[in-house]
Amino acid sequence: MGHLLSKNGYGLKKKTRKLRKKKRRRNCFLQGPCMLCFIVHGTSGSVEDDWPFESAAAAASRLAERYVSLNSPEECAKFLLSPGELAIWEGQGRSLLSALPAKLIGPPALFCAVVPAADYSEMVCKRKCAELQRCTPRKQQRCAFQEAMENGEERGDASAPDSQCLLPSLCPLPSSSSSSSPSEEDGSSAGRCTDTGSAATSSSSSTSSSCCCQLSQNESSEETKSAENTDTSHINQLPSSILLKVFSHLSVKERCLGASLVCKYWRDLCLDFQFWKQIDLSGLQQVKDDLLVKIASRRQNVTEINISDCRNVQDHGVCSLASNCPGLVKYTAYRCKQLSDVSLCTVAVHCPLLQKVHVGNQDKLTDNALKLLGEHCKELKDVHFGQCYSISDEGLVLLAQGCSKLQRIYMQENKLVTDKSVQAFAENCPDLQFVGFMGCSVTSQGVIHLTRLQHLSSLDLRHISELNNETVMEVVRKCRNLTSLNLCLNWTINDRCVEIIAKEGRSLKELYLVSCKITDHALIAIGQYSSTIETVDAGWCKEITDQGATQIAKSSKSLRYLGLMRCDKVNEETVERLVLQYPHIVFSTVMQDCKRTLERAYQMGWSPNTSTAS
Repeated sequence: MGHLLSKNGYGLKKKTRKLRKKKRRRNCFLQGPCMLCFIVHGTSGSVEDDWPFESAAAAASRLAERYVSLNSPEECAKFLLSPGELAIWEGQGRSLLSALPAKLIGPPALFCAVVPAADYSEMVCKRKCAELQRCTPRKQQRCAFQEAMENGEERGDASAPDSQCLLPSLCPLPSSSSSSSPSEEDGSSAGRCTDTGSAATSSSSSTSSSCCCQLSQNESSEETKSAENTDTSHINQLPSSILLKVFSHLSVKERCLGASLVCKYWRDLCLDFQFWKQIDLSGLQQVKDDLLVKIASRRQNVTEINISDCRNVQDHGVCSLASNCPGLVKYTAYRCKQLSDVSLCTVAVHCPLLQKVHVGNQDKLTDNALKLLGEHCKELKDVHFGQCYSISDEGLVLLAQGCSKLQRIYMQENKLVTDKSVQAFAENCPDLQFVGFMGCSVTSQGVIHLTRLQHLSSLDLRHISELNNETVMEVVRKCRNLTSLNLCLNWTINDRCVEIIAKEGRSLKELYLVSCKITDHALIAIGQYSSTIETVDAGWCKEITDQGATQIAKSSKSLRYLGLMRCDKVNEETVERLVLQYPHIVFSTVMQDCKRTLERAYQMGWSPNTSTAS
């Protein structure tokens, strides 16, 4: 009987009715699970192990006698689910069904009843494979019988009755009070579909279809709800613009080694072009030339690159990047001592829009690179050549003459740089705002040329061996926009110079006087004459005492920071009292800095017990 519930069952020949060892794929005519099909198509033993084959008449009579004796639907169900009887149905096929009495054919309600989820999943497992685990029942495929009914309705009434009578003829409801003969079953299809039979058929088919449809609708609604709950709570449901904004706060290392490994969607977002305009590879020792070559070949819109402290990057990688990225605007390569003059020359030739070049501490850099920068990079505004010991006045003069838009120039410990370079920048770069010549061979004769710079806001003159007070005072008088002045490590700066600075520096906010020859009178003058200075660093000034620290804290209304590091004549008790009395001022001493460091450590979760173990 299992073959009658299958599409392919009617095509079997009489000589090949034995069960085949190889399983066939069968699609049940009924919507939902068919218990008869589960058992017939299950993994039980073959028919020969249970019953020997008999004639159709003998088998029909035996089954009819046993079936008549049944009194309840439950007993009918147990009878139908017996493996022996079902095996004979499988063996005899369609001819056996025609010989059976009508009473033996059960109703669709018996097969289409709603089965509990646990039993259903167990039957599915038995049908598929005995070793499979139990799984939640899923929505079944659309049955062939329903398609046949819909096709019949489309074609017309001629074929519709046959399809409508198919289901009740296969699975009528067994009843202990009703009986029929085989002759009635052998009748024509018109005889089976009488008025009474059609009424029973419509009621039973509607009951079964309603049960199956209700089950399918409930399952589909539950799946839809669970999918909606899952989707709406997932971060990937956010718009891509929001995720890109979140990823923009990550570093290149965090995006490449973290976020891009989560899923393919995040990997695609991490490869967005906006993240590869500004590339910061500083401190990554695994960065080599091949990475820069790949970036240059795939991302030609790079505008900023930082390879500071990348010791494995050579000239080849930088040249490839510069050749393929003509829109490069900022180039930073601090402490890349392995790079030669070739890298910066290539950047200068192929990147005419360059505005920032920071290549401090490169021993192999020469004046040739500065000459090319002056010739090709007319938009250059910010340069840093600190500790590039091979650079001289020749390269800096050509740079100043070619790059008139320079706003920031910083040199540090460049012993070959003299007053000639300072004069060239002062004459050719009127927009200079930040100038630094720390430790260079510059004197007061060169510094005096800086008075031409009306936009000068920050001046770093640390460790200038021949710098006098008059030159400093003249620069402060002429440069009215000066906000930061660094005079550290200049022993010639005295109290009189500081007093003039406090009086004339109308816009001055930061004054650094570390290791200068000043006393308490300088601090008192700052507190008395200046209303703009916020930061004063007088560290390592041995003549500063408690009086100077107390007077400047008391008289200055703008002071926010006072550096007293290694001012040995200032007592720590006095500093503690000033801290409590003037909480808006930060006092910097050895003890006070240690206390602030410990407070920050405690706020970050540090404890003394874990310091030893770590």
